Amino acid sequence: MVQVCLNGRRTAADGAAVPMSPQDLARSAAEAVAAGASSVHVHPKTPCGHDSLSPRVLAPALEAIRARVPVPVGVTTGAWAEPDPSARLARVRSWSVLPDFASVNWHEPGAEEVAGHLLSVGVAVEAGIRSGTGGARRFAGSPLGPRVLRVLAEVTDPDPATAEASARALLAELGTAHGRPVLLHGEEGGTWPVLRLAGRLGLATRIGLEDTLLLPDGRRAVSNAQLVAQARARYGADARADGGNNGGGEGSSALS
Repeated sequence: MVQVCLNGRRTAADGAAVPMSPQDLARSAAEAVAAGASSVHVHPKTPCGHDSLSPRVLAPALEAIRARVPVPVGVTTGAWAEPDPSARLARVRSWSVLPDFASVNWHEPGAEEVAGHLLSVGVAVEAGIRSGTGGARRFAGSPLGPRVLRVLAEVTDPDPATAEASARALLAELGTAHGRPVLLHGEEGGTWPVLRLAGRLGLATRIGLEDTLLLPDGRRAVSNAQLVAQARARYGADARADGGNNGGGEGSSALS
């Protein structure tokens, strides 16, 4: 599985390729799915370009994207969009249009409450476990762990020379990950090395302008679709080079 992450916390200052409005998000999602993305992760934005958990912001983005793509669509619940845990939970409870899944960062205060509510209303949860935080430890002890859709293993090391080692360390921290599937991805300079590792391990991954603005050769990406096409080509090649493992061989040992 290759998920596309359309925009993340980026703003218009990051370039015209980054989609912001519901219409641009929908267009970019449709192009990325046509290029091979099998799910969509989005940060709905206010007209000023800020991430928001408001139902008035979330609903138009979800409706526009769903009108264009047949794949699952997920959103962020990141604390930067609503720092107060109680207010964040209230925002999520107020959603009138529900995503198919939502990412919940397990190191953030209030993560268990947000994830518990989402599960109670039928929204699947991606458990975001970021390197360099206590997320893996907290997730290991969570009673909600076996109920999440998957674990989003997020490698924050931006150094292409060390990102793979950081990714392997994070996978070791996760251990069995409550037996849930793992989606492994990197950020900025670590994006492509971690994606190639995910291919070799037979793990799901993601790509998009949230994680990187650059193609593997260092050129500026012109769209999410271009990133997805590059990822599909490289991810598939790496998986084939490793024997196409999906749950066996190196992919299995990395999570055990």
